[in-house]
Amino acid sequence: MTGRDTPDHYTRRAHLEGYPARSIYKLQEAQERFGLLRPGNIVLDVGAAPGSWSAYAAKRIGGGRVFAVDLNPLNLSPVPGNLEFRQGDITSDEVRLWLASHAPFDVVLSDVAPSTTGNRTVDTARSSALVDTVLAIAVDHLRPGGNLIVKIFQGGEEHQFLARFRTLFTTAKPFKPKSSRKESFETFLVGIGRKSGVD
Repeated sequence: MTGRDTPDHYTRRAHLEGYPARSIYKLQEAQERFGLLRPGNIVLDVGAAPGSWSAYAAKRIGGGRVFAVDLNPLNLSPVPGNLEFRQGDITSDEVRLWLASHAPFDVVLSDVAPSTTGNRTVDTARSSALVDTVLAIAVDHLRPGGNLIVKIFQGGEEHQFLARFRTLFTTAKPFKPKSSRKESFETFLVGIGRKSGVD
């Protein structure tokens, strides 16, 4: 059994608290540090499965709404009443139209990751392509003052993305949660306060 296969403290805690994955605590840490989510927010969660980030966001925003999309189904029971899920490819015309019909968003969340090959060069390139897609969505559909958090595999391109974030947001920072696995080369890029009129 590898370290990744062995349930750790965060995995056990997530299951006890009713979340399908340990990733909940990465978003919780980001929320405590950056205040990404507020009551009444309209939130988009890209790459939402199995659903921990969507479920956490749904609780934090109260009377707001979460719109979630992923190729795979969510593993939430029950599904929060203020959460709407669409299964499909975020790059497809059908899903893009659905997304646009609910925009603009106050917050865009993305813990999306590519199918990994074990080749770090390939995996980081695939992760960067996903970040590029999420960032394009945020540029088009995040309202002025809105916030973005997206996962990226560290391979050097995170620096270029961070520079782009700094043109689009009032505050832009890299963020490595304590709850990330020690062997993981993931990190997160956070943008706070989407600037108006900047694309």
